[in-house]
Amino acid sequence: MRLLVPFAPDQPKTRLSPVLAPEERADFARVMCEDVLATIRETGYEPELLSTEPLDTGTAVTVDDRPLTDAVNGVLATADEPVAVVMADLALADRDSMERLFAAEGDVVLAPGRGGGTNAVVARHPAFRVDYHGASYLDHREAASSVGADVTVVDSHRLATDVDEPGDLVEVLVHGEGRTRDWLREHGFRIERGNGRVNVTRVDG
Repeated sequence: MRLLVPFAPDQPKTRLSPVLAPEERADFARVMCEDVLATIRETGYEPELLSTEPLDTGTAVTVDDRPLTDAVNGVLATADEPVAVVMADLALADRDSMERLFAAEGDVVLAPGRGGGTNAVVARHPAFRVDYHGASYLDHREAASSVGADVTVVDSHRLATDVDEPGDLVEVLVHGEGRTRDWLREHGFRIERGNGRVNVTRVDG
């Protein structure tokens, strides 16, 4: 199985701009991606970065500066083996959740994200194509149905939690176990309890 991790170093986590400076966002995105790559390796697979620009990394890199949907479909159109696509911001993903994803049977395996997105796909049907715009989870179910592919859904909190907005940092500090959580702590982020909710705050020093 070919295992892709899309990564766009030129567009690092703009929705985190209220709490992170541009250089910090770039570093944070890289650390999350490294956590995802390391977790995939724990399952016995060797990941491949699908990057919008060349990267100096120990991981194999395929450069494709097209939008995500076009870049992934370019791989699917020529693949002679199953293809898995795992997003680079799944900071909570662990070995068990990844193994559940890769071992799930079905022509198309989907790991939905919160809010209607798709955080991971395993495509075994040669005619299936992705579409990451809007409510992509629903779109991917329809795309699978349209080509006669059966769908398996992997319901996992760890795979459903992609880190895009300041509120998502709470999940990393509460449930994270890797370098991403350590990075946040090193940069002053702390859990804040109060008013019946858990929030994240940043302290100086």
